[in-house]
Amino acid sequence: MEPAEFWEQRYRTHRDERGQVWSGRVNPAVEREAADLTPGSALELGSGEGGDALWLAEQGWSVTALDISPTALAVGAAQAAARGVADRIAWMQADLVTWRPDTEYDLVASAFFHSPFDFPRKEILRRATRAVAPGGTLLIVGHGTPLPGLEHDHGRQHAESGPPLPDPDEVLADLELPADWVVERNAVVSREAALPDGTTIEVSDTVVRVRRPA
Repeated sequence: MEPAEFWEQRYRTHRDERGQVWSGRVNPAVEREAADLTPGSALELGSGEGGDALWLAEQGWSVTALDISPTALAVGAAQAAARGVADRIAWMQADLVTWRPDTEYDLVASAFFHSPFDFPRKEILRRATRAVAPGGTLLIVGHGTPLPGLEHDHGRQHAESGPPLPDPDEVLADLELPADWVVERNAVVSREAALPDGTTIEVSDTVVRVRRPA
């Protein structure tokens, strides 16, 4: 199965009673790391149904949300309309393997950008640095540990079928940033995650936040 077909099928067949795969809530690390940034233009890579994009728009950002699945983007667009931020988000279908940035943004964000497929994650994130405007921020959040018991968790799928999940030092090295970029966060952060049976466990996220000089 091709990646585009896989993700589209997943977003069509794994919906809950609300018609969504994910909660629609912002990822905690994105909320924490972006809370002190001045709203401007933002790009989200692999937005899925747009939980982070929706939150950013509600904080005053003008967001471009990219994902490979039209169904995921349609869910996000419907949520944007319901939450009154439809005019602040542009939903764009794109395969990030072939994507090339054509403009710059004050914030470029990628949260849990993992895949059960072999794909050029390092190269895509390296390309994303070229989309960061002078004085802007690149934020990358990833799974530090897979979430056990979550059938559709792409971090778990990645850990089982792909190379080990990268730690923040590896992510930072892979970006090959110019020496004048400022590293504002390079850490593993713990949080609670809810399992399908209602229990909670502690998991870790890798967080890399860097700023391009003005």
